[in-house]
Amino acid sequence: MMVRRMISLTSLFALMATACATGGASPTPSGPRTLTVLTHESFALSEGVLKEFETANNATVQFIKQPDAGQALTRAILTRDAPEADVLFGVDNTFFSRAIEAGILDAYRSPALAKIPAEYQLDPQARLTPIDFGDVCLNYDKVYFADKGLRPPQSLADLAKPEYKNLLVVENPAGSSPGLAFMLATISAYGEGGWLDYWAQLKDNGVKVVEDWSTAYFTEFSASSGGGARPIVVSYASSPPAEVVFADTPIDEPRTAAIIAPGACFRQIEFAGILKGAPGRGLAEKWIDFMLGVRYQEDLPLNQFVYPVNPDAKLPEVFVKHSRIAERPANLAPDVIAASRDRWIDEWTEVVLK
Repeated sequence: MMVRRMISLTSLFALMATACATGGASPTPSGPRTLTVLTHESFALSEGVLKEFETANNATVQFIKQPDAGQALTRAILTRDAPEADVLFGVDNTFFSRAIEAGILDAYRSPALAKIPAEYQLDPQARLTPIDFGDVCLNYDKVYFADKGLRPPQSLADLAKPEYKNLLVVENPAGSSPGLAFMLATISAYGEGGWLDYWAQLKDNGVKVVEDWSTAYFTEFSASSGGGARPIVVSYASSPPAEVVFADTPIDEPRTAAIIAPGACFRQIEFAGILKGAPGRGLAEKWIDFMLGVRYQEDLPLNQFVYPVNPDAKLPEVFVKHSRIAERPANLAPDVIAASRDRWIDEWTEVVLK
């Protein structure tokens, strides 16, 4: 009994000494940590790239996906007192101010931001970190216009001309991200005093409004497999290379092209941010750093069909060949959008749908 008690006391003293030496810290768990990312359903990443992060950080990454970025943001706001995730990804410049004003994000300035162009860094406090961008543009069916001997529209103004009557399909900005972006492009182009008159002209010229991008592109657009009747659609500058990548039968040239005339496209920038109270803050910082790295950035185009913000990332050949970045996209500051977005949607609805 005495021997057993002496061994116990010796073990206790050893444990106390260890605790003192480590400041009372708990032993580091040997199993993988978990990082949770709240995002939209369009988020995609190559398995190999994801595995690199997990292996390098002894981590497992899980994703909570919502139908769109707006709903992901709403979920983050509603769960602010007990965050479900460590990182929020997918907020773009149309919802930028809402995310900032909600007070749900912690600041983190990644060292990798030093390489990212200032035009994408919209938050001086680095609560939202730019990850990628895409241009919402008009796309047209090259075959339709060639068969008709009709020149494709070259600007927003062209869409109101008689020769383009009943040719355009757009998405409702009340529920569609590209629909909202296109509406913002028209506001940027025509200003508060003229944009509703412009939409009244489009309505008179037979514009068709549908609820979402999938319906517009895959049902109404004449170049899609749905064989719709509308040869002009609001989509993305990256839609033509996506056609080549996803073609059932290999093709060398897409049937569509994007119109990137000055002011005709609206640039969407997607951001990531660390949620306040996130249980895995340190791992969340590493994830932000990883998203800005070349390996992740070069994986973006063929998974999400967006463009990297890191200038060191190379575009895949299909992007270089079949897409062009708008040199002069429409521009509205996030705070301007936040202040008027709901009113603009209500005014648009009154003019176009009633």
